Amino acid sequence: MIKLHPEFITKNGNKEFSVLPYEEFVKIKELLEDLDDLQDLRKAKKRRKK
Repeated sequence: MIKLHPEFITKNGNKEFSVLPYEEFVKIKELLEDLDDLQDLRKAKKRRKK
């Protein structure tokens, strides 16, 4: 699990945006790309079984 260290930008007292350290952003991006690849692989396997 990735430990995140977000900073929050507020507007009128409400959290509007979060900012992550760049290394954390890159790690999340890589994990999401891996997840996307895994989902594509699973879809391809299902099509192949038919």
